[in-house]
Amino acid sequence: MSLELLVAASIALLFACGVYLVLRARTFPVVLGLSLMSYAVNLFIFVMGRLAADVPPILDSANATYADPLPQALVLTAIVIGFGMTGFLVELAVRARDETGTDHVDGVEPKDVPILPLATAAAPPREEEPH
Repeated sequence: MSLELLVAASIALLFACGVYLVLRARTFPVVLGLSLMSYAVNLFIFVMGRLAADVPPILDSANATYADPLPQALVLTAIVIGFGMTGFLVELAVRARDETGTDHVDGVEPKDVPILPLATAAAPPREEEPH
């Protein structure tokens, strides 16, 4: 099996897992799925740059080959933007859960699953120690 096939399969697997998570009904798997799809696209752009070892990133008349710096710059920018968007989506999901009382993306909660407020779900109640 060639290396190109292995890289293509890993990108496809990352993207497929991301799509599966985006189609879930809860907000946290949706955020996780968007992050996985972002990683897959970043890896695809990075691999499309045809990385080469020990070649300059600038065109030179002495060297016939060069490393293309554009995909690396695009991926670096996409990582920073993706990190900011992930933080925003997590905050948006937490705020929506606080206001609606559910973490379903469509706002409809099944009747048999109770959802506690975040303040009570975050930390269990502390028991007082006898003196």
